[in-house]
Amino acid sequence: MQTSPKPLPVIGASGCEIHLADGSRLLDGTASWWSMCHGYQHPDIIKAIQDQAAQLSHIMFAGLAHQPAYDLATRLCAMAPKGITRAFFSDSGSTAVEVALKMALQYWRNKGKPRKGKFICFNHAYHGDTFGAMSVSTRNGMHSAFDSLTSKQFQLDIPSDEYSFAEFEETIASISGNVAGLIIEPLVQGAGGMRFHSADVLAEIRRVCREHDILFIADEIMTGFYRTGNVFACNEAAITPDIMCVGKALTGGHIGLAATLATESVFESFLSDELGHALMHGPTFMANPIACAAANAALNLCTGFDYLARVEAIESQLLSALKPCEQMCGVADVRVKGAIGVVQLNATQADMFNMREACIKEGVWLRPYNDIIYIMPPLVITDEELTKLTNATCKIVANWSAAQGE
Repeated sequence: MQTSPKPLPVIGASGCEIHLADGSRLLDGTASWWSMCHGYQHPDIIKAIQDQAAQLSHIMFAGLAHQPAYDLATRLCAMAPKGITRAFFSDSGSTAVEVALKMALQYWRNKGKPRKGKFICFNHAYHGDTFGAMSVSTRNGMHSAFDSLTSKQFQLDIPSDEYSFAEFEETIASISGNVAGLIIEPLVQGAGGMRFHSADVLAEIRRVCREHDILFIADEIMTGFYRTGNVFACNEAAITPDIMCVGKALTGGHIGLAATLATESVFESFLSDELGHALMHGPTFMANPIACAAANAALNLCTGFDYLARVEAIESQLLSALKPCEQMCGVADVRVKGAIGVVQLNATQADMFNMREACIKEGVWLRPYNDIIYIMPPLVITDEELTKLTNATCKIVANWSAAQGE
């Protein structure tokens, strides 16, 4: 708080550009924390927001409902992996995770198995900043100040080979009687360092959960809506989670909205004549009509454009453009998945923070952190714009690398 530079004053944005008060512009390589997939101020989404605001801006979603929410729930379940049939709306990704955890815990309680009250999560995971979400995020990360206040879960490494999977499954078998669910960011762990794992690994983790009676929760808040290639990362592994969280790009990044999706079997566990079996969670702005209208407009864009092909093109360009960094001194790894490009450095946190200022001088908005500089642009970025981002990244890494040898 004391050493961080003052935030840059923003007066507008359009497409992939951020407009600053001094008249300059920055090319956004982060899509506003990975949410602005269709670009800033997309006219279709803006119109949907304005039209809905003129008709119904908000109504409590308890005992009352509205068509934009029904439409959105139906469309989300149709887009989701086969078997997802139900949607619970909330207002942010962290809240969607909280709802998922509560669903999983109460699912087993309603089934008469209250001992199943813990979660399996993974090292380097990040699921949000609220207390439940923090409890299933990595314990030595940004939330370490709250370790003594958060629930202790089973935190494991993501297995990667035959030996580690055997050890993983042995551990799962020994604790399954106390575990309600396993939560994972499929294919890519985001804020924990942009770490990748394969679709085969994801599918095998799903199998282990099924065989040991553990609910599988997919946190697709960052990976959903084509970021990794498929509309959802789970699709690449051909799996259906029991519970799935979506947010960020759900509205094209234009307004806050999230959803926790579930299978019919999870939903049915809450059907009862006893009030105590109901899911008691009611965010004030859940299923906000304006946000639902924005999301419906964003889904129209998803179905009206070949984002699968566009992400493949972005992936190919990132692979070739970032490859020169592999030979630079101090570079630990260069990796690309879908519309995510990562250069990992043997650098300090101070080094990474210093690079942020260098990015601004290059006219790009990137946010290096931990030991990585990454590119996750809006999916509508042009080849020329992406070249500007990759050129800036390679230049900044090269300058840092040269300084290491001095």
